[in-house]
Amino acid sequence: MTETLSLSAPAPPAGLGAALRRAERPNRLRAFALALPALLFLVVTFAAPIGLFLTTAVRNPEVRAVLPQTIAALDGWDGHSTPGEEAFIALAADLARAKEDNTAAALGKRLNYESAGMRSRIMSVVRHLGNFKDGALAPQFAALDPVWASPDLWAVIKRNASPMTPYYLLTSVDLGQDASGGIARVEESQAVFLDILGRTLWIAGLVTVATLVLGFPTAYVVSLAPSRIAGFLLLLVLLPLWTSLLVRTTAWVVLLQTDGVINQALLALGLTTEKLQLMLTRFGTVTAMTHIQLPFTILPILSVMKSIPEGQMRAARSLGAPPFFAFWRVYAPQTLPGVAAGCLMTFILSLGYYITPALVGGPRDQMMSNFIATYINRDLNWGMAAALAGLLLVMTLSIYLAFLRLVGAERIKLG
Repeated sequence: MTETLSLSAPAPPAGLGAALRRAERPNRLRAFALALPALLFLVVTFAAPIGLFLTTAVRNPEVRAVLPQTIAALDGWDGHSTPGEEAFIALAADLARAKEDNTAAALGKRLNYESAGMRSRIMSVVRHLGNFKDGALAPQFAALDPVWASPDLWAVIKRNASPMTPYYLLTSVDLGQDASGGIARVEESQAVFLDILGRTLWIAGLVTVATLVLGFPTAYVVSLAPSRIAGFLLLLVLLPLWTSLLVRTTAWVVLLQTDGVINQALLALGLTTEKLQLMLTRFGTVTAMTHIQLPFTILPILSVMKSIPEGQMRAARSLGAPPFFAFWRVYAPQTLPGVAAGCLMTFILSLGYYITPALVGGPRDQMMSNFIATYINRDLNWGMAAALAGLLLVMTLSIYLAFLRLVGAERIKLG
């Protein structure tokens, strides 16, 4: 009988793991204490402002603050018929106080988001409050505008009695609430935001593919060049990063305009007989964004290529592999971590572009960031801007997490 010799390692003594963890605890606490100021700085200056801004996508203070008596009067309303006289009395009292507090315009603006014309109706009532006569107010409201007798209008007021609203979030995905409170898709003429999101993803994808097609061979050439030439080429790659984004975009405006350098060169070379429309087009937007994003794709790929031993390709050639086969089967797979990092960085950065599409692109090239800026700067609709920003943030995080799951975090190297 033969005995089997066991080569397995001996089991660690009981409690050794806990002792090691206790011994490492002071080092972890010291490391955390060193990082704490930076973490607090990020929370105060980055995470907290963004979180506070995103909460405006669900906050709904206007109606509740301006129409407290009206909300109380509608508490027992069935929602299917015109409210009773007490609702009209409460609304008149609330609007009289709003007139004194100068809050009627803000109320009308908020209700106008969900029911077109509400702002003018509210302001009309405010102007005619002094002309109301004794007696029933419901007929006098209806005389100003027959819509005041509609249950749908009062349903909008009652729906906004809550301090939280799904209106902005639903609108950002082309949904809305009907008179009964159910969720339904908005009319085709108003369904624009999913198209804008799809356009944003499409343009970002085009820019990512374009930078990869241009950046991969560029990184390959730089990685094979002698050190002096490689340093000069790397300087050319980094040079655009030292120039303002606005300056680079403005330069493309000069190049792409009808009488710009590109059109003049094409005419001089005889490649075209008439001036091309390059400005305010998708081509111009993608071209300018590709130029701006190209270094962000090249640098991660180059850092990985620099780490690949040169002898591998020579070994593959010496074993009989053709040049293209050796490159495709031996060299290219090792560059995938850099390609993944560069493409991911370029795609995510392209999702948030604002200046370049605004200056170079046409009306159908504006991306989600342009509409967010419009709602903040022109319409002063921070709720809608926060909802669109939240949608873009969720989409970006979803793409990032899906990318990590498909590629693997350990394969993404930023250099």
